[in-house]
Amino acid sequence: MKKIKNIAIIAHVDHGKTTLIDAALKQVGVFRDNQKVKERVMDSNDLERERGITIFSKNASLSYNGFKINIVDTPGHADFGGEVQRIIRMVDSVLLLVDAFEGPMPQTKYVLTKALEQGLNPIVVINKIDRPNARPDEVLDQVFDLFVELDANEDQLDFPIIYASAKDGYARYEAEDENMDLVPLLKTIIRHVDEPEGDKDKPVQFLTSAISYDNYLGKMGTGRIHNGTLRQGEEVLLLKRNGEQKLCKITKLFTYEGIKQLDIKEAFAGDIVSVCGIESIDVGETISDKDHPERLKTIDIDEPTLAMNFLVNDSPFAGNEGKFVTSRHIWDRLQKELLTNVSLRVSETNAKNSFLVKGRGALQLSILIENMRREGFEFQVSKPEVIYKEINGEKCEPIEHAIVDVADEHSGVVIEMFGMRKGELINMTTGVLGYTRVEFRIPSRGLIGFNNEFLTSTRGTGILNHSFSGYEPYKGDFNKKTKGVLIALERGVTVPFAIFNLQPRGTIFLDPGVPVYPGMIIGEHSKDNDIIVNICKTKKHSNMRSSGADEAVKIVPARKFTLELALEYIENDELLEITPQNIRMRKKLLDVHERKRSEKQDTIV
Repeated sequence: MKKIKNIAIIAHVDHGKTTLIDAALKQVGVFRDNQKVKERVMDSNDLERERGITIFSKNASLSYNGFKINIVDTPGHADFGGEVQRIIRMVDSVLLLVDAFEGPMPQTKYVLTKALEQGLNPIVVINKIDRPNARPDEVLDQVFDLFVELDANEDQLDFPIIYASAKDGYARYEAEDENMDLVPLLKTIIRHVDEPEGDKDKPVQFLTSAISYDNYLGKMGTGRIHNGTLRQGEEVLLLKRNGEQKLCKITKLFTYEGIKQLDIKEAFAGDIVSVCGIESIDVGETISDKDHPERLKTIDIDEPTLAMNFLVNDSPFAGNEGKFVTSRHIWDRLQKELLTNVSLRVSETNAKNSFLVKGRGALQLSILIENMRREGFEFQVSKPEVIYKEINGEKCEPIEHAIVDVADEHSGVVIEMFGMRKGELINMTTGVLGYTRVEFRIPSRGLIGFNNEFLTSTRGTGILNHSFSGYEPYKGDFNKKTKGVLIALERGVTVPFAIFNLQPRGTIFLDPGVPVYPGMIIGEHSKDNDIIVNICKTKKHSNMRSSGADEAVKIVPARKFTLELALEYIENDELLEITPQNIRMRKKLLDVHERKRSEKQDTIV
């Protein structure tokens, strides 16, 4: 136990966590000299590699000076805060990475809060000191102010400081030092990270912090041994969260060596391992000695703040592209997601073939949607809506702490946009290189559908970061500036002639040759009302000319939507149709007469 150090790396998005682990693994000899290693080797998921962000917490280990250092890589985006919360009980300290230019960001505050609440003493790493505009001294002052703001105790305030460039693979005690390796960081970890608590001779206690699947071994639970010794082939007692107890047998036991799992016969208190053979194990549950059952404290996860409906696809194109299309398929897949995603909630609704899914943010839900469509699922989702709470008899809503970095000339526009959405300006500082940093507290609902307009209004110069701050009394209604949409009249295929003639009406979302159906959204109207248009209308020939006699029409390129942008764009009376090949926006009620009746009823109410 005295030769084990357990540590997690926490930071805001893109501050260099995964890159730093890459450099450490290479320098301690985890990889052969001639071995070809991908960048961000810990980002093993396809979506992680495509987007360049960490989504799931992952484990690795390295050996240095006779010590085994277990490292947990964590996501940096606020929507995946549940991944950070579930692993914080697994470690004895954290490396808090902060960008040497950007400084502390919303997620920095969030993850640091969770670490301090657990009584951990962080090590602060000022990363990217090689940037031309780096300002490590100012950033260090900001980090210290953040510790004070979060009521850190004296031990936590006396944090060790390391200056690093993860990309170039060096860490230094002082920014001016000249060494080009990570030895100072590794020595600091060994010197300052507490030894794991626990007694290997006591009855075994193991807390599950992560769940994964193996095609051959089945369900695997990863966590830390708090007491005792785990042995392969041993019978243990699983203490479930609902109070149930199950006698189980550990068929396989794995530890981590580099990024690989190593089959072992036994493991002792203080180590992080994975166990196989317990199919009913879930996150936050305890494996204990069968003769001395003693439960460990379960992992507390923050409640979801956003909800959306997942529905069976009922469009005219339903079943054409997906392999899994029924409500049973969708329900089973959502239940499977609950086994590994601790911050998600799923429930049935009164509506037929509809399920309510609650999560921490739009990005978390969009990652789930994207994974499902890649697996062959076909379904529909509604616009995300915030979850309100009643606290002391008062209606409360989730509030976000938002930081905007924007070109100086657009700062006034940003303040006006946030003000229209009940945003409260709390700080404004003039940065470097012609940029201004503006901080707000704003209702979460004010940020739904905001990104499109924000990027347009700031001419692409704005960078928005936000993190959940807490629940506050309802801030009141506000008007969103919304434009109407262009709705397809009939089933058919889009043609250049019709697109050309519709361009004066608004912005078209589809290229020529795309199948459409009545009620499908094909563009944005230049005015604030919805109109029905015929995008399949062809040019008719006459006795004076043929249908193709004129010059070729010139079409403006269609406006394309990513999944996240489409989720933000749709309104409450619209849905997003998700298939393995396409993402389509549509009205909930496809028939125009049904829509009119519904509008009349809403007006009467």
